[in-house]
Amino acid sequence: MINLKHKEKTPAGGLHNVLSSGSAIKGNVMADTDFRLDGKVEGDILCGGKIVIGPKGSVLGNVTAENAEIMGEIAGCVKVNGKLVLKSTARIAGDICIRSIEIEPNARFNGKCIMSCEE
Repeated sequence: MINLKHKEKTPAGGLHNVLSSGSAIKGNVMADTDFRLDGKVEGDILCGGKIVIGPKGSVLGNVTAENAEIMGEIAGCVKVNGKLVLKSTARIAGDICIRSIEIEPNARFNGKCIMSCEE
């Protein structure tokens, strides 16, 4: 399991982690703060903040986050405690469990959707 500790200051003063395009990880990823993925992850992602999966980003595994904005691909289940945004280039093959969702035209989602993730 990989725990991303490298944090950069954003212009707004917040903290975030980044896995750039051309990078790949095999294993689970844990991030306490916001995380942007433009590379590839084969494993689960647990994000304590917002996860953004860029247009070239892909995940083969489950994604759990507070909020999420997806432009790339996920093959696995997605659990978001807040809002999930699927941009027009998003591709999800798996079930989602969310509180609210926004889906742009041409986004693709194949799976079942459960509103309100109560355990």
